[in-house]
Amino acid sequence: MRVVLAEDHFLLRDGLIRLLGAHGLDVVAAVDNGAELLRALGRERPDVAVVDVRLPPDFTDEGLRAVLAAREENPDLPVLLLSQYVEPLYARELLAGGGRSVGYLLKDRVTDGVRFLDSIRRVAAGGTAMDPEVVSRLLARKERDASVGSLTGREREVLELLAQGRSNAGIAQALFITEKAVAKHIGNIFTKLGLLPADADNRRVLAVLAYLGR
Repeated sequence: MRVVLAEDHFLLRDGLIRLLGAHGLDVVAAVDNGAELLRALGRERPDVAVVDVRLPPDFTDEGLRAVLAAREENPDLPVLLLSQYVEPLYARELLAGGGRSVGYLLKDRVTDGVRFLDSIRRVAAGGTAMDPEVVSRLLARKERDASVGSLTGREREVLELLAQGRSNAGIAQALFITEKAVAKHIGNIFTKLGLLPADADNRRVLAVLAYLGR
């Protein structure tokens, strides 16, 4: 798997290169600013881009703007954003195109190597990997919406796990319920949100996240 990495902190960037390489991922470009990132994405056409939201020179949203520009040329470019803080606006901007292969994680999650690598592979495969805190903030912003407000407490729990990219089996395990019960809750969620259910987990996740990000 070919990876373009954008991270301005040298020690973290070097550590990520070593981590990814040790698990069979090929870092074909490692850059520390938005301009170089955009050039690398166009030149390398990677299987996935792992990008810090805030890059030099302004340390605002250079990383995000670079990947959004790159996705205009290549809408299917898989992107996993990393951020020091919970910033739901960035998640909504990344999801605004309704595309596949997107992720948003807090940098703290990088210390969990297994989870971080799983997120990269999930995004590269066309799935979604959203940080639980980001999902919770997106849901909180929609609390006043009548459709979200109509969800039961259990349905909200299922929706949060679904948005994180969990499978039905994973949701069942996390909530200590059966997969049959999970399927029923998901059906109720889509009905209440006015979303048509789909067979593929990734399509369901993207539909929910697109709704939350509108």
